[in-house]
Amino acid sequence: MSFGRAGGRSWGGDWDFGNWSFDGGGRGGRGGGGGGRGGRGRRRMFDSGELRIVLLALIEKEPRHGYDLIKAIEEMTGGDYAPSPGVVYPTLSLLEDAGLIASVETDGARKAFRITDAGIAELSDKRDEADALLARLSEAGEEREQRAGGPQIGRAVGNLMAAMAHRLASGETDAEFKHRVAEILDEAAQKIERL
Repeated sequence: MSFGRAGGRSWGGDWDFGNWSFDGGGRGGRGGGGGGRGGRGRRRMFDSGELRIVLLALIEKEPRHGYDLIKAIEEMTGGDYAPSPGVVYPTLSLLEDAGLIASVETDGARKAFRITDAGIAELSDKRDEADALLARLSEAGEEREQRAGGPQIGRAVGNLMAAMAHRLASGETDAEFKHRVAEILDEAAQKIERL
């Protein structure tokens, strides 16, 4: 496992922390999962055509722009998944070309969309699927919170990992340092087990 730090340098030690995810909602690298964060070996978040239905369902609630839709999906999943702009914006263009959404005037530079009558009809035909997809997004957020142990634990473990990465990348570590770190971690593990 490599620990990164600012400046692009990393420590390439032999400590293996397994497949733990302690990001607690922070920014990870972009992965699979249909172009967003959160692929991590799981199946894609959306199959063909499903993102289209989710976007329609979200726009039905209120006019939205692309960035807002990305953030809404990310929020629903607890930060575990955010579709990439390279997937969302072309899908919005297709929905607009099909007459299912239309752009609306906004004060800002972003182009917002509202659902059209044709979009409402399309969505009513797929209401059960839309509800199931929105439920899937919410469940992904709940699962992430359970995996991460809540934001406080994720933050604390993230701080631990950052501190270790910083010290190890500095090159100012020796056998005594590694022994002390192991003692501290063992002591913390014992305290957690006694809780």
